[in-house]
Amino acid sequence: SPRQGPGPAAERPDPSRLRPHVVLAQENTQIRDLQQENRELWVSLEEHQDALELIMSKYRKQMLQLLEGRKREEAEPVLKVHQANSGEIESQIDRICEMGEVMRKAVQVDDEQFFKVQEKLAQLEVRTEPIAE
Repeated sequence: SPRQGPGPAAERPDPSRLRPHVVLAQENTQIRDLQQENRELWVSLEEHQDALELIMSKYRKQMLQLLEGRKREEAEPVLKVHQANSGEIESQIDRICEMGEVMRKAVQVDDEQFFKVQEKLAQLEVRTEPIAE
């Protein structure tokens, strides 16, 4: 009959419908591959960042040690000068203290002499008063 009913033609897949399904399946596969590659790249990036962080921390530590070493080297001559100066200052302080002690004793002796002289003068004045009268 010229009219076709549900028969073998209806069971055959329509090529226009088949093509988008195949294309979608291929695109899905490509998308999954790209997503997997993206995940792998992220993991690789994180590993590289961790490695870089480790390298930079070691670098910073070494630079800090180097700078501290330089500071010690630079500070050593200054420290020696300061130690030498402080030794010189200490000896000058000791000399000043000795001179102060000598001066204190000299003042004490001078005061004693002054009091002795005043006492002698007072005695002489007491003796000479009756003579003057």
